[in-house]
Amino acid sequence: MLLDPVDWGLAQLFDTIEPRLSPELASTLSAETHRAAAEFKTSAHARAADVAAELADLQRWLTDELADVGLAAAGSGTHPFSTWEETEVSHGRRYRYVHETMRELARREPTYALHVHVAVPDPELAVAAANRLRAHLPVLLALSANSPFWQGRDSGMASARTPIFQAFPRVGIPRQWSDYGDYVERLETLVACGAFPDPSFVWWDLRLQPALGTVEVRVMDAQSEIDRTAALAAVVQALVRLEALEGYAAPELVGALELLEENRFIAARDGVDAELLDPVARRAVPVREVVERLLEAARPHAADLAAEAELDAIDGLLAEPAAALQRELAGPEHDLRRLVAALAERFSSSRRSEAADRPPARSAAPRRSP
Repeated sequence: MLLDPVDWGLAQLFDTIEPRLSPELASTLSAETHRAAAEFKTSAHARAADVAAELADLQRWLTDELADVGLAAAGSGTHPFSTWEETEVSHGRRYRYVHETMRELARREPTYALHVHVAVPDPELAVAAANRLRAHLPVLLALSANSPFWQGRDSGMASARTPIFQAFPRVGIPRQWSDYGDYVERLETLVACGAFPDPSFVWWDLRLQPALGTVEVRVMDAQSEIDRTAALAAVVQALVRLEALEGYAAPELVGALELLEENRFIAARDGVDAELLDPVARRAVPVREVVERLLEAARPHAADLAAEAELDAIDGLLAEPAAALQRELAGPEHDLRRLVAALAERFSSSRRSEAADRPPARSAAPRRSP
C-alpha cells in the first residue's frame, strides 16, 4: 500500500508516480484496481528462500525511490483507517471496466493480498492438486490473517480483508472440477456469454493459470514482513506438491463446499485461534492441531524443495499471529497512525542481498500479473 508519511493515510498516486520510478523497478510493479495499491511481481524461483531474497531487494529499492517523491509503502491486508470516500480507482482500461461493471463496489476500501504461483507440469495433475488444495485454503487464510482494523476501528476479525473483498463476484473457494477440460469449458462459456472479457477477471481463492502453467493460491492476506511471506510461500509450494503426488486431503472435506466455506469464515474471524470443522472427526479442531498434522505430511516435500527452514518458520506465525501483532503495535489506545508508521518501518527494513546497490537479478522476463 502506498502511504503519505505526513499522516500515514493512503496515497492515491500509483499511476502518477509510476513514470517517475526507474524503469527496472517499474517493470516489477503492476497497477491494481485502486490507485493506492501496487503489486510486486517476482521472478519464478525454485526455492522460497530465493523469492524472499528478491522480494526483500524490491521492497528496499521501492522504499528508496518512494522517499525521493515523499511517499512510503507497507504491507497489510487492509489499511487500518482508510474509508471508501478517499478511494480512487486506477485509470487503466482494465480498472475502468471494473468500475463500470462493479459500480461503487469498486470504490470500497482497497484490500491487499499475497498470491503464490506453483508450477505444475501437467494440466490434469494441476486440476487434481487444486481440487484437493481447496481443503487447506482456510488454514492458509488463518496463518496469514493480517487485517484486524477496518475504517479506523478494530473489526474483531483477524482478516477483515476477506469479507470486504467478498463483495466482488467470482471470489471465494471454487467448486471442484472433473478435469482440465471441465475447467476450461466453464470459463470459456462465461467469457462467450459476456460475463467478463477473460479468465483473469475470476478472483477465486485458488485458480489455474494456463499461460504460466501454475496453480495460483490467492486466499492469503498481504504480509508486513518478508519472513512471513517466505514461510507462507514455502507451505503453499509444499502443499501443492503433497496434493499433486499423494492426495492427502480427506475426500469428505474436499467434497463438502459448505464446510469449506464455513471454515473460511471461521479462519477469517479467528485466525490461528480458529477451530475448523472436521467432517471425519465430527468435531471442530483447533487450527494449531490441523497445522501440526499438515506440516508433518508436507515436510518431506519441503525437504525436496529445499524449503525446510521456511516451513519451520510457520511456528513463528502461530506463536505471534500477524493480526495480534498489529493490535499490539496500535496499543491500548488504538493509535492507528502509529501502527501504519510501524508497518512502513518493517517494510523498509527488509533484508537486502549483498549486492544492495544494484537492481535485483531476475531469472525471468517481467510478466504482468493477471
